[in-house]
Amino acid sequence: MLDAADLSDDVDALKAMLIAVQARVAGKDAQIARKDDRIERLQTLVAAFKQAAFGCKSEKTGPDQFGLALEDLEKAMGAIRAEDEVDVPTGIRIAKPRAINRGSFPKHLPRVEEVIEPESLVCVCCGCLHSIGEDVSERLDVVPAQFHAIVTRRPMRAVPAPTASSRPQLPPG
Repeated sequence: MLDAADLSDDVDALKAMLIAVQARVAGKDAQIARKDDRIERLQTLVAAFKQAAFGCKSEKTGPDQFGLALEDLEKAMGAIRAEDEVDVPTGIRIAKPRAINRGSFPKHLPRVEEVIEPESLVCVCCGCLHSIGEDVSERLDVVPAQFHAIVTRRPMRAVPAPTASSRPQLPPG
């Protein structure tokens, strides 16, 4: 905003400043008019979609007509994007942050753990199996009005490295 102290006493400078302010105001008025027109077009499209989706059966349009409405919407969205590019000064682009979730559930969800073990942990050749790792997977389960993640663990078992005394002796032959 300009203060009285910032204004020049030169009449020509004041005229130039007045013309610049009027041009800025005219640009803003044109931008507001474009946005009002855009709002009106979008409200018309929304009303048409509501009529198509929720109107009486005798008033509903067929599936082929619904495709035409989608085409109108795509055209309107393209026009809006073009207008937005005009409104945004060059060199300034609005960047949207990417929302990425690579398969992990939120930590605040309660977990229900299931461990799937083999029926027997006894090996025929040398005794017991020992753990060499596990495979863990999560899936989302919905209980009405309650969410929790189910964690399934599948321990992997193997026979320990054989020693000379635990190796089965083959008959000579």
